[in-house]
Amino acid sequence: MEKLSTMKILPELLVGAQDDIARQIMVIWNQAKVSLVVPFLRVFVYINLVMLIMLFTEKVYMAMVVAFNMLFGKKLEQRYKFEPFEDDVELGSSIYPLVLVQVPMFNEREVYQLSIGAACRLSWPSDRIVVQVLDDSTDPLIKSMVEMECNSWASKGTNIHYQVRDNRKGYKAGALKEGLKHDYTKQCEYVVIFDADFQPEPDFLTQTIPFLHHNPEFGLVQARWKFVNSNDCLMTRIQEMSLDYHFKVEQESGSIIHAFFGFNGTAGVWRMAALNEAGGWKDRTTVEDMDLAVRASLKGWKFLYIGSLMVKNELPSVLKAYRYQQHRWSCGPANLFRKMVFEIVKNKRVTWWKKLYVLYSFFFVRKIVAHIVTFTLYCVAIPATVLIPEVMIPSWATIYIPTIITLLNAVGTPRSFYLVVFWVLFENVMSLHRTKATFIGLFETRRVNEWVVTEKLGDASKVKEAPQQSQSRFKIGERILMLELCLGFVIFGCACYDLAYGKYHYYIYLYLQAIAFITMGCGYIGTQVPSS
Repeated sequence: MEKLSTMKILPELLVGAQDDIARQIMVIWNQAKVSLVVPFLRVFVYINLVMLIMLFTEKVYMAMVVAFNMLFGKKLEQRYKFEPFEDDVELGSSIYPLVLVQVPMFNEREVYQLSIGAACRLSWPSDRIVVQVLDDSTDPLIKSMVEMECNSWASKGTNIHYQVRDNRKGYKAGALKEGLKHDYTKQCEYVVIFDADFQPEPDFLTQTIPFLHHNPEFGLVQARWKFVNSNDCLMTRIQEMSLDYHFKVEQESGSIIHAFFGFNGTAGVWRMAALNEAGGWKDRTTVEDMDLAVRASLKGWKFLYIGSLMVKNELPSVLKAYRYQQHRWSCGPANLFRKMVFEIVKNKRVTWWKKLYVLYSFFFVRKIVAHIVTFTLYCVAIPATVLIPEVMIPSWATIYIPTIITLLNAVGTPRSFYLVVFWVLFENVMSLHRTKATFIGLFETRRVNEWVVTEKLGDASKVKEAPQQSQSRFKIGERILMLELCLGFVIFGCACYDLAYGKYHYYIYLYLQAIAFITMGCGYIGTQVPSS
């Protein structure tokens, strides 16, 4: 009997002990939540709200500048001196300045013919233009094809030079710098740069060079990008929305107010004197184009953006290529900001107003805050407040300001207005990748100088394969993105909790955002082009 009673008492004691442990854990958690978690989350939310206001103010300011210019501004030809070059019977073509066209490339099997052909078809006297193909290709077959294409144009009378290096030091910046060392470039007054997938119209030089030639204060003229494959998939449509906003609003406003913007690395014309005075190309970051632009601006040179002049090019339609590109575009500016902040502050050749613009608006808000707040507020803080309801995010930060920012961005691409929801979800997912890259650049950790050339597909992107065949070519391990996938499931769990117990009703947004993270984490976005 004693054994039986003991056996009955033991489970009761164990259950009681378990209940006691659970109660103690809950007490400890409640104390920790009140004293640590809630205050920390509240400060975290306040910081994000401040960053959101900074970003919102910047977006509205740029939109107002562009809108005012559209309504009341003068045309560029009226604002600045512009006189097209005309043939002279006595002087002949010597009235035209000597122009160098640089086309850097690296294993560009799909697009090398398009880019070289477009450069060689530019309307300019043949004795006043030099085309320079800077080939860093590592594939011997591709190198031979590029060289044959150059020889073909040379046989037609084009002044074209095929240049190769023994190494890839400095990547694109190194190739451009090396290209300017050749004797035949010394007499060139202007240098034009086109990446391998860019196809300028024949009148590109006649639309840009006169602005530089007749306005000696200008060191750079930048054209806008036009995307030939924006309809390939949803990912390219969303990229088009973001880049159209960048060109129509960010570049336009910078050119109008401060005569400064970040050089896009291609589809632009540099005055050789400005390039040389700025110190030439440097490979200290992965945004050598922005580096050059900032240094030239600090020397007093002004920039001009021509939004009406468009150059065709290709958007990355493969997710892996797009991620590499965004890593470079997010990490590089943050790293450049770290390297140049004191140089900009100490500079005495530009006004304090322009220095404030470069440091605060151009770098801090657009290149750092914009990436961080998108991720920390909408992918971290909102799910966290679902689990910690003591902290509340005001509705203006979750509804009104995001809506206005989204609408401002959508104005740049009216035809894609119906895709704004997908744009928001996709940009929020990419903000994880961009935030990580931004911190890598700020703290100069590993991958800070990682350079992966963005893959171009050219006509390969038009190949239509059956979905089953296309997807089967890719191993599951090559497609899975564990960070995005894990965060997607966490947000999904928060959505379920909010639906069951929450009071803020974020679950609709959280479900959609979770699906977006999981979809991208599984690699089901962009095109899948077979490798063979």
